[in-house]
Amino acid sequence: MNKGNFKALLPIGFFLLMYLGLGLIFEYALLIPMGFYNIPIVVAFIAALVVACLQNPKLKLDDKLEVMAHGVGDKNIITMILIFMLAGMFVGVVGRSSADSVAYFLLSIIPPRFAVAVLFVVSCFVSLAMGTSVGTITLITPIAVSVSAVSGFSLPLSVASVIGGAMFGDNLSFISDTTIAACNGQGCKMKDKFRENFGIALPAAIISIVLIIILSLNQDISGSIDKEYDLLLIIPYLLVLLGGIVGINVFVVLGIGIVSGSVIMLATGGLKATELLANMGSGAAGMFETTIVAVLVSALCALIRVYGGFDALLYHIKRIFKGTRGGQLGMGLLVGAMDIATANNTVAIVMANPIAKEMSDNYGISPRKSASILDTFSCIFQGIIPYGAQMLVALSAANELGYSLSAFQIIPYLFYPYLLLISSLVFIFLIPQKKQK
Repeated sequence: MNKGNFKALLPIGFFLLMYLGLGLIFEYALLIPMGFYNIPIVVAFIAALVVACLQNPKLKLDDKLEVMAHGVGDKNIITMILIFMLAGMFVGVVGRSSADSVAYFLLSIIPPRFAVAVLFVVSCFVSLAMGTSVGTITLITPIAVSVSAVSGFSLPLSVASVIGGAMFGDNLSFISDTTIAACNGQGCKMKDKFRENFGIALPAAIISIVLIIILSLNQDISGSIDKEYDLLLIIPYLLVLLGGIVGINVFVVLGIGIVSGSVIMLATGGLKATELLANMGSGAAGMFETTIVAVLVSALCALIRVYGGFDALLYHIKRIFKGTRGGQLGMGLLVGAMDIATANNTVAIVMANPIAKEMSDNYGISPRKSASILDTFSCIFQGIIPYGAQMLVALSAANELGYSLSAFQIIPYLFYPYLLLISSLVFIFLIPQKKQK
């Protein structure tokens, strides 16, 4: 077995030290709100790329640029970037009003006693349709705060239910940036990854709902939430979901979602044509950082692979994790460690992708399973860490409405990420492994 060159991994170590170190200082020493997200991650990756270019002086700079160009020019990277842009446009079109309609519709037809469970289900659906957990939390948390204030339900439980549901959809959505990154990086179809993931995520979601209901039954409630909604606004979500499930090409699915959403928004007077175009542009622009990170990571990993860094990492991983099941756990812990360090599940997957691809070949793990593991474990850790965007956005939304809330009040109620971890380990170690193409 090729032992590779462990020094070739120095750029990744430099990035993690720079990003994680500054993030901890900003967040906990300087007490800067959203400290991790005040550090330009693009700058951190460019610095790591400079470190990589300074390594291996035997290779000329022009040759290094050619290596990076081949890495960036990979078909999967180009496909990923285009899907990112279209997914951003779709979210820009459907906006907040569609998510509100889903929430208030369900709250109007289900007894108030189950309002918190409804928040979880709504968050599942909205994030599954929109493909963004942060966007879902931003939209649904104010509703959760209103439900808690009017009904008397625990605010930490209500907000935690929104975060848990948002991570469910983020893990499974066909247009989630994590799904796009995992599927394109591992070379599998989105519908195959969805089917692999669904059997793991559904039990965790069902048990989460049961636990939420049990806690809800023990609380005194009063009042109700009653606001107007328009069911027409849900149609683009449904079309995107159904198109993805039946296996229609993701570009076609997103095109249908954008066109149907645009027609409905214009027909109902929700947006003017100029506003619609502006929202499409801002939605696509919102994917700029993710896109640039994908490009930089591709270039960085191309150099590290040529230098022998991946060979060194695989050599040590194979010494620790034995067999196919051990390889799956190792892959999950790898992306989990990346997520803890970057506080961004998409970036964690993009970073872990090339290493995971090598691992899947070495351990005989199918592309659909490796994509599922990367997405699932990144969502598990991202849904729990107190400095992740999901938690910070939820806290910010609650604080803006005048409610004091901390991450450590919410963490005990994050049932879904904990149960998703248990479900994942059960499927890795206890469920018979089927041979897959």
